Amino acid sequence: MSKSSRRYYRTLILGLVALGVMVWTAVDQFGISRQEMTELLLGTLWIAGGTIVLAALCAALWIGLRKLSGRLSGK
Repeated sequence: MSKSSRRYYRTLILGLVALGVMVWTAVDQFGISRQEMTELLLGTLWIAGGTIVLAALCAALWIGLRKLSGRLSGK
């Protein structure tokens, strides 16, 4: 395993552990219920998914317009 891939995996694992600690702190220290955490997670997934779909639609529109523009100009 190369040095860069070890660094990547180490960073990934540390990030996941930090996320787990944040969730545990929210539940344990601040009394946020599991139902609220689930609602927050689902809301975040909806927003992220919507952003990805919107970006894909914009990219498809952009590519389509470029191809159409190329055909109209005779390239």
